Order: sequence, then C-alpha cells, then structure tokens
Amino acid sequence: MSISKRRLWVSGFIVAAVVAGIGLAVVPRMGNGAKDAPAKDGKKPDVPLEFTTSEVVQPILTVLPVTIEFSGPLVAPRTAVVKAKAAGTLLGLRVNEGSRVKAGQLLGDIDLADLQSRVTERSASVESAQAALDEADRQHQANISLASQNFISSTGLQSSQARLDAARAQLKSTQAQLSTVRLGVKEAALVSPISGIVGKRHVVPGEKVSAEQQLLTVVDLSTLELAGMVGTHEVSLLKAGQAVRVKVEGQSEPVVGRIDRIAPAAEPGTRAIGVVVVLENQRELFRAGQYAQASVQLHDDTKRLTLPDSALGQASGQDFVWTLEKGALVRRIVITGRKSTSTGRIEVTRGLAPDAQVLGARFDNLKEGSPAKVVEVRSAPAASISAAKS
Repeated sequence: MSISKRRLWVSGFIVAAVVAGIGLAVVPRMGNGAKDAPAKDGKKPDVPLEFTTSEVVQPILTVLPVTIEFSGPLVAPRTAVVKAKAAGTLLGLRVNEGSRVKAGQLLGDIDLADLQSRVTERSASVESAQAALDEADRQHQANISLASQNFISSTGLQSSQARLDAARAQLKSTQAQLSTVRLGVKEAALVSPISGIVGKRHVVPGEKVSAEQQLLTVVDLSTLELAGMVGTHEVSLLKAGQAVRVKVEGQSEPVVGRIDRIAPAAEPGTRAIGVVVVLENQRELFRAGQYAQASVQLHDDTKRLTLPDSALGQASGQDFVWTLEKGALVRRIVITGRKSTSTGRIEVTRGLAPDAQVLGARFDNLKEGSPAKVVEVRSAPAASISAAKS
C-alpha cells in the first residue's frame, strides 16, 4: 500500500471516530428531551403536591355535644375562726392543727380574772339592790296601814310608793348588768362553733391576747365548693342543679358535683361570670386548696357540619382550612361554631361545602393555587416536598 493511501485511510478512521463520539454525546440528551425540555414560558412545570387519603378529610354531619370547662381551687364554705371575746392571757390550747373537734368542745383556756372580778362586783350590787327593795317594800306596807288610819297623808303614801318602784328598778338594772358580765364570761370560753378539723393555730400558750384576736381556725370538709369563671357566651347554657364532673388533682377518677349558684353579673373588666359547684366530701378525700377542673356535658340533638379541629388554622384572628379544588390548593376562610373537646371536632357554620376535600392536618409552606392531588401512597419524589406537617 502506498504512503498516500495509508494516510487517507488513517484520516478517514479519525473522522469516523469523532463522529461516533459526537453521536454518543447527543443521544442521552435527546432521550430525556420529554422531561427536561423547557415549558413554553421558559419555566419548568410545577410538580403537584401529593397528599395521601389519610391526610384528606371531608366534613361530616354529626351531633356535637358541647363541654363547658372551668377550674379553680376547692374552698370550704363552713370555716369558722375562733376569736378571743375578752382580753387576757392564753393559759393553754387543748387541740393541735389537724385535731378533730365537735361543736361546743372546749379548745383552750384564757385567764379571765378581770371578768370574774366584775361578776363578783355585779353580784354584790344585786344583793344590795335586793336589800334596798325589801326595805322599801316594808316601809310602803307600813305606810299603807298608817294611811288607812289617817296617820299619814296621801302624799306621804305616794312618796312611799315611788321609793318602792325606784328600788325595784334598781334591782332589775343590777341584775341585767350581772347577766351581761356572766354572758361575757361564757362567750370568753374558747369553744368550737362547728364540728370539723383544726386548720391553724394563730397563737401560742402564754401569749397576751386582745379582744377579737384570732386564735384558731376550724374547717368543716364535709362540703367543698369549686368557684370558677365561665364566659358570657356559655353561661346561658348552665343552670343551678346541673350535674358536673369534677377532676381533683391527685385523684385518678372524677367525682360528680352540682352547680349551686351562678353570679348575676360578669366580673368587672372581664367577660366571665362566676359559677359555684358544690362537692360532697363526707369521706374527706379532698382538702381545701386542692386544684380542681369541672366539666359540664351538654347534649345536642342537631346534626352539624363538622371537621377535626386539627384541620383548622388561624391567621389574623380568622379561622381557615386548606381545600383541594380542581387539582389546586385553595385557602378558605370559615366561620366556626361549637367545639367538642371529647370528640375533637368543631362545627363549621359558614364557608365550606359539605363535599369539600379538606387537609386534615396543619401543613407549613403551602401556597394557594399550587397544584395538588390525592394519592393512595405518596411517591418517593413527592415525599421531599417542602409542605411538611407542622
């Protein structure tokens, strides 16, 4: 083979190799042309967001019992504070905190020497007045006899009667003073006005106490009250005598109480009205001061359009839901009604069709108008969408 033919053959081989390489580089790009080709407007089409059937709910018509809840500390309405009725030295207390006492039981002793001396003084005054009355009565009887024999005038007899009346009045006055002092001695005795448990001792033996000073507090735990606040929009649903479930802290099971009274007006500066629940506590399982939560279950016979409360979001004071309409996300403002905490559903009164497809959970980074669809199982690429559950 000549040199010129050999060069021509090598050149042809090189050209063929270059063409083959260019063809291999072009073929893959063309194979993906349907996927990577730009849209008419120069942008890639949006990938639809995929939501599983478990993430999409429809409104349902159902009865919606409402539960009104309020809470507060338990208080003992029958609480008595034992006070000193006279000044003196506290000689001793016969009970301690936590001691059980009965009505009329003596709780302690106060040195009442001053009152006792006043009793002795008033007793002597009564005896003196009684003697004066007896003397006036004898004089008057004698004057009556003398007047019948005309030994004294009628004026003298009238004066005698006046002295007798004055002596009788003086006796009544001293007797009343004695009764008052004796009553003071009786009231000064430290006795329990009610049956219950000693809640607190305010003084110690040997202390000098003054009149009306607090000495002991006695608490009757047989009946407790729960005072809570209810909104003005709910209080009209309550009435005295209604059964109430009360869950007391530290207790696993709720107990049943009843509404005893409802305040006639809202608290100043609030839109809440006081409600008092009475709780029977004969076994003294609960104590005053324990925190309790009350709930009143109100039945409902009307079927209402409801959604799970997890489907609702809120922005700028408005409730909204995300719906899937014609393959796109739509953010709809809704008006809600009553809510049931026991079933976790809330009434939608306006803004939603009964056949709407609603996202049943709250999602972040959703945009209105974004393409979306419902699938049985979310595909792998769609699982990486930015719309993740909050």
